[in-house]
Amino acid sequence: MSRIGKNPIQIPAGVNLNVSGSLITVKGPKGQLELDTHNRVSIDAGDGRVVLDRPGDDRQSRAYHGLYQRLLSNIVTGVTQGFKKDLEIQGVGYRAQMDGKTLVCLLGYSHPVRYDPPAGIELAVPDQTHISVMGADKQQVGQIAAIIRGFRKPEPYKGKGIRYVGEHVRKKVGKTGSK
Repeated sequence: MSRIGKNPIQIPAGVNLNVSGSLITVKGPKGQLELDTHNRVSIDAGDGRVVLDRPGDDRQSRAYHGLYQRLLSNIVTGVTQGFKKDLEIQGVGYRAQMDGKTLVCLLGYSHPVRYDPPAGIELAVPDQTHISVMGADKQQVGQIAAIIRGFRKPEPYKGKGIRYVGEHVRKKVGKTGSK
């Protein structure tokens, strides 16, 4: 049995979980998310908890058992607490600001980089060198953070660019001039 898949998922108060066939709908204070299990696992919901079980014992069923348990656990966490990724900007003259719901970044290009977040994602700029990406869907929060980081990835010589908070960028040694 999958070590992750056999763990029950606790459903906190205020969260509504609805199972119809292979589609699981979870509604909470931060929004509503859906998960389609494609009949790979069986779902047993009751007593404020959900237990997933697999139909077979083949390799693919064991893999899906742990996968769908973790995906459902992330959905429950997302609709109750939400997820957040923080980015920091390093470089002279590099900065970010909000223009309504649009993120505007000055990253050394000849033009400002503008980004409109999709529905369900909230961007915040607490100061000019930090960006926060928040939302209920863990995958979407990570994807949007990666897109924003891709506007100016940290370069290896001076470390300028957008990076995740706590990310370590290994710096290379530059050219050495002849003496």
